[in-house]
Amino acid sequence: MNRRDFFRNLAVLSLLVTISAIASEVFAAMKPLIKSKEAWRALLPAERYAILFEGGTEPPQSSALNTEKRSGTFVCAACFLPLFSSRQKYDSGTGWPSFWQALPDAIDTKMDFKLILPRTEYHCARCGGHQGHVFKDGPLPTGLRYCNNGLALEFMPEGAPLPGLRT
Repeated sequence: MNRRDFFRNLAVLSLLVTISAIASEVFAAMKPLIKSKEAWRALLPAERYAILFEGGTEPPQSSALNTEKRSGTFVCAACFLPLFSSRQKYDSGTGWPSFWQALPDAIDTKMDFKLILPRTEYHCARCGGHQGHVFKDGPLPTGLRYCNNGLALEFMPEGAPLPGLRT
């Protein structure tokens, strides 16, 4: 093997290792995180557990994240999957942190009939933690309002490293 072939093969190998590492992180993020309710209860403060895994709701105006204005990322308070960018946050006037769009593949939805009338509940796509409800009364460009429990999120300011995904 000559020098040129050696360095070309080395570059290809380096690229493959990099692609493999990136793919591993992406697949880890999308792989469901399944824990028992007891395991989540041991990891989370009681008020966060009640919202994330019992479908609770915090009182309006109770979350400091409602008035958070810095640039950054909002992650699931249970598994740390990034759910929303601050660029999609807005003041809905409802008393809960609100967003007009979630990050790609970050949430799943289901119908909720707890208040008799159907609502669309959304939860973290990775751990299933309840985040809030989505309504069709938000701003353009989507017209959606993701009304989120502040205790179901953690805010990571721009420039700060995102927490590693919980395992």
